[in-house]
Amino acid sequence: MVERRMNSLVKWMLIFFVFVSIILNIILIGIHSNRTPKCSAKSVPPLRGKHDERSLLFADLTREEYLQVQQYMLKQQSLDISTNQITKPSQNFLFLIDLSLPKKADALAYLDGNGAKPMRQATAVVFHGAKGYVKEYVVGPLPNPTDHTDVTKERYKIDLPISARPVTVGEYALIFKFLETKVFSKLEKLLKESFGVGLEKNLNSFEQMPRGVRSGDRKTWVSFFRDMSGMYIHPVGFEVLLNHESLNASQWRVERLLYNGKYFDTVEELQQKYEKGSVKKIVYKESPDYGSLKPRNKPLQIGPQQFYAEGKRYSVSKNHVLYLDWSFAFGLSSLTGMRVFDVRFKGERIAYELSVQEAMSVYGSVTPGMILTKFLDSSIGIGRFAHELVRGVDCPYEATFVDTYRYIDVPAPHRFRNSICIFEHNMGQPLRRHFSDFFHNNYGGVVNSALVFRTITAIGNYDYMWDFIFYQSGSVEAKVHATGYISSSYLVEGSLKHGHQVAENVLGNIHTHFIHFKVDLDVFGLKNVFQTKDMEYVNVSLPWMPHHYAMVPQLVEKQLKTEQEAALRYDTKTPRYLHIASNATNRWGHQRSYRLQVFSFAGDHLPESQAEERAMSWARYKIAITRHKDLEQTSSSLYNQNDIWTPAVDFSKYVEDNENIEDEDLVAWVTTGFLHIPHSEDIPNTVTVGNGGGVLLRPHNYFDEDPSIHSADGVYIGPGGEESCENNRMACLAQETCSPVLEHFSYHGFEGVMKFEDWL
Repeated sequence: MVERRMNSLVKWMLIFFVFVSIILNIILIGIHSNRTPKCSAKSVPPLRGKHDERSLLFADLTREEYLQVQQYMLKQQSLDISTNQITKPSQNFLFLIDLSLPKKADALAYLDGNGAKPMRQATAVVFHGAKGYVKEYVVGPLPNPTDHTDVTKERYKIDLPISARPVTVGEYALIFKFLETKVFSKLEKLLKESFGVGLEKNLNSFEQMPRGVRSGDRKTWVSFFRDMSGMYIHPVGFEVLLNHESLNASQWRVERLLYNGKYFDTVEELQQKYEKGSVKKIVYKESPDYGSLKPRNKPLQIGPQQFYAEGKRYSVSKNHVLYLDWSFAFGLSSLTGMRVFDVRFKGERIAYELSVQEAMSVYGSVTPGMILTKFLDSSIGIGRFAHELVRGVDCPYEATFVDTYRYIDVPAPHRFRNSICIFEHNMGQPLRRHFSDFFHNNYGGVVNSALVFRTITAIGNYDYMWDFIFYQSGSVEAKVHATGYISSSYLVEGSLKHGHQVAENVLGNIHTHFIHFKVDLDVFGLKNVFQTKDMEYVNVSLPWMPHHYAMVPQLVEKQLKTEQEAALRYDTKTPRYLHIASNATNRWGHQRSYRLQVFSFAGDHLPESQAEERAMSWARYKIAITRHKDLEQTSSSLYNQNDIWTPAVDFSKYVEDNENIEDEDLVAWVTTGFLHIPHSEDIPNTVTVGNGGGVLLRPHNYFDEDPSIHSADGVYIGPGGEESCENNRMACLAQETCSPVLEHFSYHGFEGVMKFEDWL
């Protein structure tokens, strides 16, 4: 009886719980149905322009095109080329394949519907180790190439010696093998006692560049670091000078060694003196893992995120971007990195090309691994190291990501997923605004929402974040921020003259960052002039009080006539307004122009008395204006690093011929950057805040009024209309908001890394 009652009670309790569950689910469904809906792209207004297939003129080579060029070159028996990644220096190696840009006149004729499509071609760089020189070939037409032409002399006016080539994967494999057999194997006791090297611990290497002190040298100081996170800030105090000039690795030799601040002529000398105790020994002890980028505290929150409430207002098709009134084509060069072409605002071409040219650093040190170091990153490949960008960190979570392919020092073209990102971004302040407190009370403003085109290149220790930003005011900004690890050296006597101590026995070495941009503006056509504007105080008598004088600001304008006049040196006072102008005028009779506004905190440029300076002579100038020439495509070259004393491209020669620049097609070459004196807060990484520079291209009398007055983002509030949505979408935002539909997070960035262990 009792058991029957218990069963009945359980039965009614179950019925009750089911009933309560149903009620709760109904309530939850009701609550959920009142939540903001998922965002839909259906309400997005149509694009203001149409995608243009002619942008493919500037598109990077496709995987298929890379393979076609590679196979064509391999079939040329007279060239006897290898594509094996560990090809020996004495053999012929196909190092690089990249897009060969068309001549500007041909490109413009095609883009403007006045000419045929230029032939699509590629540049192939071959290291002819068997013959002792480097050649560049133009291969075409694409697809299905049938011809190649040696253009080396045409492009550089000199023959390129084999010693000017970058170090390849194949040469690195031989270097590592040499160090293992000729150095490490003879110093096992020293390496064990000083650096803990053994079965589970190794040393990593980092090189000094340039490789010597004169043309033909290939003598590299190799510095060694602990094999741990952020190796660049874990120097051990051991460096080796390797002579690898010969194309035959059996003839390589060690010329000097540095151990704990003392020099030795041979490995044997260091070994013997170490054994005898006649050198001050470095005693190994475990190093704290201060270079690790793992968060010291567990992440507990996600920061603010942006999403597109009404869908994206930009569109990417192949290599063409549309954004409100803007359109442009884009590409990513393996050597120079990010670039855009045919940049238009409201249908008018503003710029033919905006591109990164070079990133250069000059270091100071007392130790040999850095005392002569001058890095020219395009000789390594700026775009080469554009790896996958991390969603939500490197770029906003909802950005559009683009894959790229590259062929540089590889056996086959390699895909780099998500290596470019494009996104519209609220810059965090109004583009313009005014609150009218006196008379005609009102508020008017527009949010500063802009399109960002970005890639990040991790070149060894440093990461450079490259941004091209397109504003609704008709301005374009090219800028760079530096982050990553500083380069460091082992602390010895005299080190503190060249930086600050940042960890135990670690010096953060002083260095400069110089960045070069190419800005090919076409302001209302090709016939442009270069003007400067500034102010001066003039002592004038007051019209109503002729005997009373006052100092009054006055406009000072000047038009520069030649390239040398317009080469504005870094160590001279520069007018604050610099313009590329057209002879066409706006409504008010002023010449339509774009202003070049440079943001730079660069250190001093290397003195011109130094032999290496010619390879970086572009850094002499804050801005240099030259006439456009197809053969003056870049300000540096693949070969400037390794033959820095006889550079393949000496930018100063672009200026030396001193051509007329009035009513000509002009190119502005802009230098920016910053001086970096490393400090303790650079451990583990340098932050982007304050470490960068750039150039802003601003319309100056180009329009009759600020074009952002026509922006759909404009807001106007008058008395009595504070809650009206007619001229203020923000007033209705709370009713119109929706929640985003997020992309799945993924990351494949490690697919393209260089794996040194595979070469040994």
